[in-house]
Amino acid sequence: MKQTTHYRWLITFLIFFITLINFIDRSAISFVIAPLKSEFQFTDTQFGMILSAFGLGYMLLTAIGGWLVDKYGPRAMWPIAAITWSLCVGSLGLAVGFWSFIGIRFLLGLTEGPHFPAMSRSISKWLPPKERARALSLGLVAIPLSSVIGAPITSYLVADFGWRIMFFLISSVGILWGFVWYFLFRDDPKDSRRVSENELAYINTEATNVQKVPNAHINWKFILSHPALIANNIAYFAFGYMLFFATLWLPGYFLSKYGLNLKSVGWYLTIPWLTGALFLKIGGIISDKVYQKTGKSRLARGHLIWVTQLLAAIFFICLSFTSTLGYSILFLSLGIGFGMMPQSAFFSINIDVAKEKAGSAQGITSSCLSLAGIIAPLATGWLVDLTGSFNTAFLLLAGMTLVAVVVVILFLHPDREYIVGKKKLSIQGAS
Repeated sequence: MKQTTHYRWLITFLIFFITLINFIDRSAISFVIAPLKSEFQFTDTQFGMILSAFGLGYMLLTAIGGWLVDKYGPRAMWPIAAITWSLCVGSLGLAVGFWSFIGIRFLLGLTEGPHFPAMSRSISKWLPPKERARALSLGLVAIPLSSVIGAPITSYLVADFGWRIMFFLISSVGILWGFVWYFLFRDDPKDSRRVSENELAYINTEATNVQKVPNAHINWKFILSHPALIANNIAYFAFGYMLFFATLWLPGYFLSKYGLNLKSVGWYLTIPWLTGALFLKIGGIISDKVYQKTGKSRLARGHLIWVTQLLAAIFFICLSFTSTLGYSILFLSLGIGFGMMPQSAFFSINIDVAKEKAGSAQGITSSCLSLAGIIAPLATGWLVDLTGSFNTAFLLLAGMTLVAVVVVILFLHPDREYIVGKKKLSIQGAS
């Protein structure tokens, strides 16, 4: 089908950009570990509590945020979230002690809650099934790229201007994005005058080898009890543990283990995060190719998840036993790379199974990630204080990842029919 416009990819780029900003905003605090510990005499456990406060706020609003996104649409909800979380980031520059950091980080997590549900809802409306994983991978590749770009920027800003100025400066970008998104985006592409009729018809096509069951009803019972969604959520918790561990504690790991200065850490961290970005994009391409060829979500999404997470766990175990900088960067790069590779598949499961309620389904999944955001920073800080090193923390990370592997192998079968009351629903019926 001839397409006279490709406006859906401009929307996807805007999603990529705000996700980049989102993760720079939430992880920038990891580059002020040393100055905050020096100025306020924080222990690693206390710093872990500050980091965990974000996850608590995130968990409280992300499920509700998904419902709000489905009810009011991402055109309204996403700018509200972006502007308010940006104001919270700027407020970190005004913090004066332990409890003020706790409170502001809590509010930051609260305001970021609608982000990923808005992403899922937007892509479920703007991309056909055969392009969703690629679009998601383009949006989600911003997560590792946020460290590639953000690590040098934030580390230099902290080193040259101080941590307070750094928070003030990075807070402005999300506010500007909110106004751009509201002007260019529509909740349904048919309401956008920038989308041609040919592109609209293309967006609304389904995979030709997937048979749809009409009028499938997706409700909260379905979302909370579907075995594939439950397995996806458990696996995403393990993924979230890895993500929060990596984005919040890796600067501290290199500073304490190898005695690097802050600017050097910012550049060294670009290597594993560039690897993560590359692997995540490749994962999205593979997932879409397999789905387009087979129409099977289990093959396209599930197998990609468990294979890559198994490889990630192996490299995290290797990382816990190495003591040289070169091998640490190598194992960390491969661990993060394979760990990030299936992220678009996690999101695609929610869209495949519950398209019309993709925001709500993703809200529950993101709640599991936010729970990991509470546990991972706190457990890591406590283990580092207890043992004096990061080795045990890496082993716990590997163990969490292996649990996800087992759960996905045994229970993530989104293509199977699932009975709710007297209705049989399947992935195709939910699309």
